Amino acid sequence: MSVVIFVGPTLTADAVAQCLDPVILPPVRQGDVYRVARDRPRAIGIIDGFFEGVPSVWHKEILWAMDQGIPVYGSASMGALRAAELADFGMIGVGRIFEDFYSRTLQDDDEVAVLHSPAELGYLPLSEPMVSVRATVEEAHDLGMLVAERAAEVLRIAKGMNYRQRSWPNIIDALNGLSDIQSFVDWLPNGKVDAKARDAIEMLGRMAEDLANDLPFPATQQPTEETLMWKGLRARVDADQKADQAVIDEVRLNPDMYTRLRERAALTLLAREEADRRDEEPDRPALMAQMDAHRQKAGLSRRAALMAWLDENDLSVEEYEAMLADAARVHGHITSRASVLESSLLRELRRDGSYAELRDRAHRKAQRGAESLTARGGPASGRLPMVMWYFETQLDQPVPDDLESYAVSLGLAGREAFFDLIEAEYLFCHADAGLNSTVD
Repeated sequence: MSVVIFVGPTLTADAVAQCLDPVILPPVRQGDVYRVARDRPRAIGIIDGFFEGVPSVWHKEILWAMDQGIPVYGSASMGALRAAELADFGMIGVGRIFEDFYSRTLQDDDEVAVLHSPAELGYLPLSEPMVSVRATVEEAHDLGMLVAERAAEVLRIAKGMNYRQRSWPNIIDALNGLSDIQSFVDWLPNGKVDAKARDAIEMLGRMAEDLANDLPFPATQQPTEETLMWKGLRARVDADQKADQAVIDEVRLNPDMYTRLRERAALTLLAREEADRRDEEPDRPALMAQMDAHRQKAGLSRRAALMAWLDENDLSVEEYEAMLADAARVHGHITSRASVLESSLLRELRRDGSYAELRDRAHRKAQRGAESLTARGGPASGRLPMVMWYFETQLDQPVPDDLESYAVSLGLAGREAFFDLIEAEYLFCHADAGLNSTVD
């Protein structure tokens, strides 16, 4: 492993790639630095990290990484906070935000906190960090867009907001009663400063320069103390990896299952790589469609049931969303190639020995279907009973809410083609029982 960067809402993967060619990981959380440090990367850069709802990265794991001779850089967001706290122990902080926290000019975590979208939507920032508000107001004041009194008022209003609601539209709404701000409002869309992105890019540039020059990394001031809590964290992370490997070993005992899942995993990786190449990610409707399909199939109609399922399967909400994104990418990958997949599908049927049996069944079905239509004088009139029979009796599952999407997922043109498919199957299965005379 070469260089690892933990980043989320502050910079896109493309922006990072313009400075370095690293392994890009989601915002850092507890255990992540220890996990990657075991693989001895050349350097670790921390930009974004989780603050609430997910345990934050420990100081101890950063210290341990540095004990292993791995330079750890921090900037912009969680990286700036941890760097300010650990600079005296050897962590390399970069940027104005780091400097302000190190000097204690800034002290509150909410200065860098932002609300953001899920991973599948690229951690899109949904609020404005206070550090960027400060940088923007400072720039506006320097340019004469805000007098000192108005600048102070903007900062007071923004600081008084919860970080989730802190956005420029909300700040401007709160400024409506103030005079002499219209020039600032007009300037803002193109003039506002993204302080976190600015510092993060500076850090990436510093890392690239240091690595290119192979600069020596200063050792930490003292070895990491082996406390019980630190041993506990390491044991949990190590156990998680061993448990995952143990599960895969169990799958290997069933060669057919292992082959099937491995091929599905390979398809997922290919779909993800293709999405990255095209810079295309699943949108929210696609993710919700995958969630609805999964919850219906797994019988997770209630939120409590879903949360219990996540816990049972050792998944966080973020990991569940990532799983849905993978499913959406695979679905899109397959759908976009539906017209060219059928010849390959036939080859696969021949390879696994299923072709002849299915060919003969299709031939018998066509013969009986023609005889049934002649006897009945036309197609069946009642579709709902056939559809219910197919899903509830043949597949033992509820009828999907969206039959159009279901049909398309099978490579059909739409629900009408699906109805024709089911009618033929119904008539074929009921021909010998004399139940094909009517479907009401």
